[in-house]
Amino acid sequence: MTAVVGADEVRSAPRAGAPSSYTVTDLGVVPPLGGLYVKGAMGSVTKRPRAGVVLPRVVYRVADVDTTGVAAHLADYQGVVGEPVSDVLPAGFLHVLTFPLATAVMVRPDFPLGLLGMVHLRNTARVFRPVGVGDRLEIRAWAEHARAHRRGVQVDLVAEAFAGGVPVYRGVSTYLAKGFSVRDGASTPSEWAGPDRAASEGALPGREVPDGAMPDRAADGAGRPASRAPWVPPLPTARWRLPRSIGPEYGAVSGDRNPIHMSALGAKAFGFPRAIAHGMYTAARALAEVGPARRGDAYEWTAEFFKPVLLPGSVDVAIRYASDAGAGAAPAVGPEGGFVYDAWRAGRTTRHLTGTVTPL
Repeated sequence: MTAVVGADEVRSAPRAGAPSSYTVTDLGVVPPLGGLYVKGAMGSVTKRPRAGVVLPRVVYRVADVDTTGVAAHLADYQGVVGEPVSDVLPAGFLHVLTFPLATAVMVRPDFPLGLLGMVHLRNTARVFRPVGVGDRLEIRAWAEHARAHRRGVQVDLVAEAFAGGVPVYRGVSTYLAKGFSVRDGASTPSEWAGPDRAASEGALPGREVPDGAMPDRAADGAGRPASRAPWVPPLPTARWRLPRSIGPEYGAVSGDRNPIHMSALGAKAFGFPRAIAHGMYTAARALAEVGPARRGDAYEWTAEFFKPVLLPGSVDVAIRYASDAGAGAAPAVGPEGGFVYDAWRAGRTTRHLTGTVTPL
C-alpha cells in the first residue's frame, strides 16, 4: 500500500522487519535527541495511565544516512566507553545513531505511553556484519509488541539499519509504562522471535528501575513475580571507578542529556540521591571489555538493568565464558557460546546489570 500524506512524506508498506500491517513514513534526517526529549516531556502531560493501549502502526525511515562525517564522533564515543580506536562502528554506537528515530516514534501524539517515567527494561542488539565509517545506511524504527506486565505495559522499540539493502544491525529496546494495560492481554504484532534474555535502566525515557523491580525472566507467564534464589556475585574480573563526570561525558557522545545523569540537582528532581550513570554506558563499557577480537564481526549483545549506579561510584564487573557462568546465566547461542557479564556495587551484592555477548 502507498499513500501520499504530505508534500515531503510518502507512506508505503515496509520491505522487512516491521509487521506487515505497518506503513512507512519517510523523514529527511534523523531528528536530534534533545529536541525529542523536550517534545516527549511536554506530551507526557496528556498521556495518563489507561486500559486498551494500542501502538501506532507506523515505521519511521531515513533512507540515506551518510556516516562519512561520524569519525570524530565515533572517536569520542570510543574514548568514553573504552572501545579501541577503529573505523568500525560497535553495536553501542549504532544504538546511538539509530535510537533517536525510535524516540521520534515515542513522541508522536498517537503513541499512547508517556515518555516521562518509562522504565528501560532491556536491550538486545545484533550486528550482522561490520559497519564502517563511510557506509551509507538506511535506518528504520517502530514500536511493537505491547504486552502485559505485572506493573503495567511493556513495549519494544525497534531500530534497524541497512547498507545496500542488506540488514546490518537490529536493536530492540524494551520499556515498561506503569499503570497502563493492554486490552484483554492482547499485543501488537511482532515478527521477530529473538531471545528475550534481559530488564531496567533509564527517566526520559526510561526511569531507572525502582526497588523491587525484577526482570521479566524472573516472572511467570502471567507476569507475576517468580521466586528466585538470592543472587550471588561471581568472582570479579575488573573494578570500574566512575567519576561524577561520566554522566555528562556519555551524554555528550550519546545525545542523552537526561537531567538524572547530568547533575545531582537534576537527579534529585526525579527522586535519586545523586546523579546516576547511563545504563547504556555501563552496557557499552562491558561490550568494550569483551572486545572486538572476542565478539567477532557479527554478534549479539544483550543487557538487562537492575539498580542504577550512583555517581561517583565503584562497580565490580565479571566477564566470563558463557559455558562457565552456571545455570543462572542467560542461554548462549552461536558457534562459540560467547560471554556473560555482570556488574554490581563494589563490595556489595547490589546488582546493576547483566548481559551477554555472543558471536553469530
